Amino acid sequence: MKRFNQLLSIIAAVSLLTACSKKNDDKDLSPKIDYVAAPISDATCLSGAVKGTMLSGKTYTVCGDIFVKTGDTLTIQDGVTVNFTGSSPTVPAGLGVQGTLFCLGTKDHPIMMTYPGVTKTDQLGSNPDNDPALKGKWTGIIGATTCPLMVIKWTHVEFGGATISAAMKSFTGGSSPYPLYFANPAGIFVLEDSWVYGSVDDPFRINGGKIHVMRNTLEKCGYTGGEAMNSKAGTIGDFAYNLCIGMATNGPKMSNVNVLPGFPATNVRVYNNTLINCGYRRLAAGRGGSINFEEGSSGMAYNNLIVNCKFGLRVVQTPIADTANLRYGYNWYYADSVSVASQFIPSLSVSTAISQPQETDIPKPSTYLPTGWSVGQVYTAPNSVVGINNPQFVNAPVPLPAGLMLRDISVVGSFNFALKPTSPCINAGYIGFSPRADVPLDLKYGATEITPPGKDMGAYQSNGRGNQH
Repeated sequence: MKRFNQLLSIIAAVSLLTACSKKNDDKDLSPKIDYVAAPISDATCLSGAVKGTMLSGKTYTVCGDIFVKTGDTLTIQDGVTVNFTGSSPTVPAGLGVQGTLFCLGTKDHPIMMTYPGVTKTDQLGSNPDNDPALKGKWTGIIGATTCPLMVIKWTHVEFGGATISAAMKSFTGGSSPYPLYFANPAGIFVLEDSWVYGSVDDPFRINGGKIHVMRNTLEKCGYTGGEAMNSKAGTIGDFAYNLCIGMATNGPKMSNVNVLPGFPATNVRVYNNTLINCGYRRLAAGRGGSINFEEGSSGMAYNNLIVNCKFGLRVVQTPIADTANLRYGYNWYYADSVSVASQFIPSLSVSTAISQPQETDIPKPSTYLPTGWSVGQVYTAPNSVVGINNPQFVNAPVPLPAGLMLRDISVVGSFNFALKPTSPCINAGYIGFSPRADVPLDLKYGATEITPPGKDMGAYQSNGRGNQH
């Protein structure tokens, strides 16, 4: 704890200088950072304990689990490729982090953390049962409760979620493998401007800590279940400007289950995200959708662009969310069918949800809810709601192409989810709130930029801010 407090003091001091020396509008969101300590050779196949620096542009092969021990640091520079081959196809490898991890890619030279030789199956309508993205080829980046700081910038994390080794299970308490996992309730986790492609379960699970999750793309994650971010146990921070497409269950899910004494309850501000076709590989009744608050969690949810998701924002009754400290509205919904439009406000009997209608949402609930409707009741949306409020993406499967189901579209591919200049989502956002900003600003030790609420709906802003993918 003494070491962690010293680290936080350093972060705070450096962050103050950074904040005072740069204007937010002038930030370079892809800085090249040259920290070289104990260069790691790419000449051998890695396994066991590692520390030091993986050098810019080099390719490293990982044949067995690698571990950053408590008190050690691993820095991965821009343009590095890390191939997690494992010792064989049936014995996968992963990265366990007891110490500190920095993945410092850049926009022009991102880091690749992947399994080599796998062909992506990104054709529309492809069978998820045969998709390598949903099978797990390597374990992932697994942070232990001793990891004080994990910073991941401009990094591709692909094909993760394979079987976890006995040594790695000690980090997670025996949990399922996740491409990204963090479990220090007193720690800091940063994920920005990165890509997560494929997972067996959640692509990102966090059990407590301060988070900054901004401007990422998460696609085709979860085989039969999995949230884009499954946050629990006193997680606080911001989830903003992320593109989530084809999640098995939800985009972000917030829960306060298993919070430790003395730590704050889960509170996450979820804003300006674009959520596409989520919820259709989770077959359990009443599960899956877009944004989920449950079991003592609170926060905010504004300016989210929710397109053809199985359910709208869910405030769960059993176990109930912290509704007294939860605020939401100004979210944009689009549906290609009556069945989807009839779940813009999920019903209690179908999904245990008690979400309140918000007249600031688009379309306004008063235009589709029947007279006398009360919270939790089932309703059937009128045909007039179907297909209206098209967000006008530059290039996207909206409306749904003939012959496809919503579960058939789960990857970005050649799509472009930025808004056309004629989009009705432009200038429709709400900016009367602020990010939580629990993580300090710093090019290495914290957030490059904590992007404030945007005036346009969704992750892509007409002024060029927001998601850069």
